[in-house]
Amino acid sequence: MKPKLQVLEQSISTDTKNGVEYICITDIAKFKNADRTGVIIGNWLRNRNTIEFLGIWEQLHNPSFKVIEFDDFKKQAGLNSFTLTPKQWIEKTSAIGIISKAGRYGGTYAQKRYCL
Repeated sequence: MKPKLQVLEQSISTDTKNGVEYICITDIAKFKNADRTGVIIGNWLRNRNTIEFLGIWEQLHNPSFKVIEFDDFKKQAGLNSFTLTPKQWIEKTSAIGIISKAGRYGGTYAQKRYCL
């Protein structure tokens, strides 16, 4: 069983990868609407402020971050036609602050430092 945090009567899963702790933002999105967690996370990722924050965070903490690909996302962020999934963000930019997992303990997880 994965460790969990308790926040406002909501259980939030955690995971560790390479010694770094991540919290499940899918569980947080479930608190808002359990049937539409993917939509909630997708809308969060579409937001220009979110993209700018994630890009700055990655530049500070990830020497392998692909800044040119980030700039492409930043230009499109906020447009009605713009969509972005966690998997696309991770694959195109080599992001380390978010991980996306499929399966029983799947979901989108963000480094605790991402959330501070």
